[in-house]
Amino acid sequence: MLIASVVAYLLLTIAIGLWAARRVHNSKDYVLAGRSLPLYMSAATVFATWFGAETVLSVSATFTRDGLGGIVADPFGSSFCLLFVALFFARAFYRMDLLTIGDFYRKRFGKPVEVVTSLAITTSYLGWTSAQITALGLTFSVLSGGKMSLETGIYLGAAFVLAYTIWGGMWSVAVTDLFQSVIILIGLALVAWLVGDMAGGARKVIAAASDAGKFDFLPKGGTKEGLAFLAAWMTLAIGSIPQQDVFQRVTSAKDEKTAIRGCLIGGALYFCFAFVPIFIAYAALMIDPSYAKLFANDDAREIQRILPDLVLERTPLWAQVLFFGALLSAILSTASGALLAPTSLFTENVIRPFAGGMSDRQFMLLLRTVLVTFTLAALLFALNSRSTMYEMVQNAYKVTLVSCIVPLAAGIYWKRATNVGAMLSVAFGLVSWGIAEMVAADATVPPQLVGLAFSIFGMALGSLVPRR
Repeated sequence: MLIASVVAYLLLTIAIGLWAARRVHNSKDYVLAGRSLPLYMSAATVFATWFGAETVLSVSATFTRDGLGGIVADPFGSSFCLLFVALFFARAFYRMDLLTIGDFYRKRFGKPVEVVTSLAITTSYLGWTSAQITALGLTFSVLSGGKMSLETGIYLGAAFVLAYTIWGGMWSVAVTDLFQSVIILIGLALVAWLVGDMAGGARKVIAAASDAGKFDFLPKGGTKEGLAFLAAWMTLAIGSIPQQDVFQRVTSAKDEKTAIRGCLIGGALYFCFAFVPIFIAYAALMIDPSYAKLFANDDAREIQRILPDLVLERTPLWAQVLFFGALLSAILSTASGALLAPTSLFTENVIRPFAGGMSDRQFMLLLRTVLVTFTLAALLFALNSRSTMYEMVQNAYKVTLVSCIVPLAAGIYWKRATNVGAMLSVAFGLVSWGIAEMVAADATVPPQLVGLAFSIFGMALGSLVPRR
């Protein structure tokens, strides 16, 4: 019955995505949903895209092991990212009437900067997209009782997400996000109520977490621990600002006010609701302390099985249907956006500048071809990674933190920023970060902060030093 319900849900999602695809008439519809989303859809796409597999499975498990201090990147950093975007970037994005964030770098700094920043942003999506595909594989494996391997589940998950994203683009993403947001909110809330009751009540769960020191937030130790804490927060709070999926959700809104409000509402909803799976995961340890043995597994991904195993082993069928419906909603809503965003960016800002003139129909065909190619790349990444989804997401945003945020912020707020400054910012940031990762990954100053500092230096050097 559970598997039948999941299959029916997946088929319904595909049907909704294909129905939404009827609104796609040109590339602007495909990439930005015609810039026509009302507030409720704009907020839903922000929430559903951010509320992904790592939030339900990985962040919750990391909290049970490391406490609040271990999840400073997500949900704390990621929520601040949406706040920063709404306050400091959304208005500029919307007014420039751009198709992708790469278009901003071209208009402000020229084609070379457009290409290198777009390549960096596209590369950063591999980790995030792979995390969602891995989550689908894990879900299918758990539902099959282990009969389906994780690798087979990853293949199946990639094929499914591709199936409904390839035709409808942003319209399919937006409409399915709205549907999936409702499933997430209702499903996880009811499961949390049930599991909390099984653990002795919400007060008992919260008190147990407090007694175990899980609410200790600030790092203990010296300068090294403090900088590592700051770097983890900044990686998502700042590094995820120059991302195509964030840009798409802002510029898909029907007007400027809707873009800002949708980002704020979606971000606030995400921050509050991210603690629901965290509550469920800690309650699971109280119900069955043996789940803690997953922390000692050589494969770090195994800790992400706490919630699926608990629900399958300890809850009635209705709760299983709600939980896996909510879990699949979280994964699918994020995965579809994570596929579409780098596809749009790479096609528009890396391939198109060198492809010469092409009709809108040819551009649409190219978009779908790149979408398939990027899906295959993310699939290979997922099959070969042994990191948790939380780690994969953090690593992904280091790339944009050291290469793209400085040119973006300087391009909007510093009139003296130049093309040379932007190029040096990207080059200095990426090279210094790469060297630091190779030779001093465990140094007092984390590699991504080294890269960010050199990126700022490169921008200042290239923009302020006199040139002939």
